[in-house]
Amino acid sequence: MTGQEIDADVLGERRHLLSLAFRMLGTVAEAEDAVQETYIRWYRMSQERRDAVEVPRAWLTRVAGRVCLDVLGSARVRRERYVGPWLPEPVPALAFADPARDEPADRATLDDSVSSALLVVLESMTPAERVAFVLHDVFAVPFAEIAEIVGRTPAACRQLAGSARKRVHGAREAAVPRAAHDATVRAFAAAARAGDLAGLVAVLDPDVVLRSDGGGVVSAARHPVVGADRVARFLLGALGRNPAAEVLDQETPDGLGFALWVEGRVTGVVTMDVRGGVVTDVRVVLNPEKLTLWNRPTTPVE
Repeated sequence: MTGQEIDADVLGERRHLLSLAFRMLGTVAEAEDAVQETYIRWYRMSQERRDAVEVPRAWLTRVAGRVCLDVLGSARVRRERYVGPWLPEPVPALAFADPARDEPADRATLDDSVSSALLVVLESMTPAERVAFVLHDVFAVPFAEIAEIVGRTPAACRQLAGSARKRVHGAREAAVPRAAHDATVRAFAAAARAGDLAGLVAVLDPDVVLRSDGGGVVSAARHPVVGADRVARFLLGALGRNPAAEVLDQETPDGLGFALWVEGRVTGVVTMDVRGGVVTDVRVVLNPEKLTLWNRPTTPVE
């Protein structure tokens, strides 16, 4: 294979790298920066060294993993300074799917792995746990290669991924089937659109938590809103204060949610967790920097 052919293959891996980096970092902007840094490291090598790389995808995956590990090390400090609650960026369903490589039967699994609910769980992990889990369980990278990335033994990496997997499985086991989730969300929507406070409280868990992420860019709740009555009143008040906003049902990797539209643009995305027939968590992302994929001419990541 010639150098030009190898370079073409490398550039063709951008979707794969973005998919990997997003799951590790939780925002498209950080993922794009990580991918750019990965390519910079590739092209810093001499042509002779690039030609010697037998499997460019494997090399790029390892380097992207190292870059993301470094970013995760400083991300927690940055997020502590974030204005209001920090939420992972919601993305459209199948935003990172690759029709050329992903089998249709695997699409639901891939979609679930970019759900806001899962990304919130990943945020609770150490950087090494998150990298080990994403690389091994989502992208099937062998533990021997992960060990080179995180600077630990393969056995230690297996333990990291196992610990992370338990947390993820715990969250998934608590989730209801998609049909039940969507039915509860539709009941939530009907009550909200009717301004029915009692009906809305009825579909909310008594300890429901609403988090609103405006990033200091747009108006949003600076602290989580807790409790069914408080969350219901907050939501109905927000709808009343924004009569120009159109709230439309929206399929997301988390199941049915909502997109807030104003003058032809998505200004917010709402996703929810449902347990036992009631909504337990409401995530409202209003920060325009986290809605980039929703307002592009085409939503799939190129």
